[in-house]
Amino acid sequence: MNLETLRLYCDVLRLHSFSRGAELNVVSQSAASQAVQQLERELGVALIDRTRRPFVVTAEGQVFYTACRGLLESWDKAKGEIAAVKAQVDGTVRVAAIYSVGLHDMSHHLQRFMSLYPKARVQLECLHPHKVVEAVLNDEADVGIMSYPPQDKALSVISLRSEPMAFVCYPGHRLARPRTVAPEDLNGEPFVAFDAGLTIRKAIDRALRQRNIKLNIVMAFDNIETIKQAIMIGAGVSLLPRHTVEKEASIRTLAAVPFGLSDLVRPVGLIHRRQKALTPAVSRFIHLLQEPDASRKRHPSPA
Repeated sequence: MNLETLRLYCDVLRLHSFSRGAELNVVSQSAASQAVQQLERELGVALIDRTRRPFVVTAEGQVFYTACRGLLESWDKAKGEIAAVKAQVDGTVRVAAIYSVGLHDMSHHLQRFMSLYPKARVQLECLHPHKVVEAVLNDEADVGIMSYPPQDKALSVISLRSEPMAFVCYPGHRLARPRTVAPEDLNGEPFVAFDAGLTIRKAIDRALRQRNIKLNIVMAFDNIETIKQAIMIGAGVSLLPRHTVEKEASIRTLAAVPFGLSDLVRPVGLIHRRQKALTPAVSRFIHLLQEPDASRKRHPSPA
């Protein structure tokens, strides 16, 4: 005896038909008849009087039907309650992000997520790129948000957006006013770069090397905010994700000019452990970041 058999029995009686009860439970009419006979053998009573057409439920069969209905309703209610608990968006979403995404770029998303799901909270930590990967792999973070997400068998990668790069200089620089800065304009120009070990530095170097551009690197830093400060004091120029300098460009502390390499972009993606089951809160958070509206509403930020 199992719940599927009890449900079949109840459907046969409710529909007054072995064939319709069998069809509803995706079994043959013969199998439905045999299942009811097995119940009768286990209970030691006749549940259905088959000598009459259409069949008639016996007194014992009616009592058993009522009991089964209560049991099945309790089971369905329990499953529904468990599903509701499972689907409830609460708990903490642990997020590790690189500085340019985490400090300001995430603020709109965090506010929106917590307004949609007030029982959930987001714990955000800003880290160096390789630390973001380590945090996810070591289960110190549920998701990581970073540029140039690595290909790793232990990680699932979700692409979020591609950020165009801009030529950035101080407003009085000779290249601050052209509509577009060409790669050749960088030849010999004092350049404030990213640290050599960062993936964004390697991507920029590779793109410029393919066009025989020789950079005159005067400084190198591991974050966008420090690079912007160096440009403001006239130490040099740089290539930065355009949206990270929108605030400074709007108040004219920096100039951001479109750069003539449309294929030079900074990809931003989300990573999580491939084999880890995601909680409803984490799944909803990831879904929110993937929404087109979420990817458009960004704010300037340090890297």
